[in-house]
Amino acid sequence: MWEHEHTVATPASPARVWAVLADLDNWPSWDTSMERVKLKGELAPGAEVEMKPIGQDPITSVVVEVIENVVYRDRTDLGDVILSFSHRLYPTEAGGTKVVHRLEITGPKADELGPQIGPAITQDFPEAMSALLARAAG
Repeated sequence: MWEHEHTVATPASPARVWAVLADLDNWPSWDTSMERVKLKGELAPGAEVEMKPIGQDPITSVVVEVIENVVYRDRTDLGDVILSFSHRLYPTEAGGTKVVHRLEITGPKADELGPQIGPAITQDFPEAMSALLARAAG
């Protein structure tokens, strides 16, 4: 397994962060790695999300966990590796939010491919999370 985690904080409430995060179709407005994102159906476990990273072919992810104002997780099975992304929101004592964005790479070739593809996938986490929080602070 290969994993990476990026944590940021904002004075915006979990509900404000969630409002931006849960609007998947508008992710490209803050997630600089995405050209297009399209949620098929309702935001719920089992829903498919078609994503087109910039300069790459579209991929389909499956939503695996949704708890409003708390967590969004999806999973992309690429055969040799499985990409599991999560965004967890933790309320702070001051009324703001700590956001933990995590990628876990598992699967039969995770030990081999994870160190090769993981850093490229996660390199924009700081920029994307800053943009997400800027929208939430709005």
